[in-house]
Amino acid sequence: MALTETTEYDKFEIVTPYKHIQLRKANVIKKDGVEIARSFERTTLTSDQDITTQPDEVKSVCNAVWTDAVKKLWTDYQASLSQT
Repeated sequence: MALTETTEYDKFEIVTPYKHIQLRKANVIKKDGVEIARSFERTTLTSDQDITTQPDEVKSVCNAVWTDAVKKLWTDYQASLSQT
């Protein structure tokens, strides 16, 4: 009986004008190659976050979506909130 656990990023959603990235990570447990359990975790990333510890797949999506214009838009929005 061999149990294995893997992690898959199975859903990427780009939301808001600031291109926040919503991720769904699936933790999959298999017994002898047959899936017996799956659980999910969700998180949201914004363009001002450090993504160096994220998997390469996640980094690729972030780098493709977060242009300099998107980063500036988010930074400007954050600054506008602190002025009120």
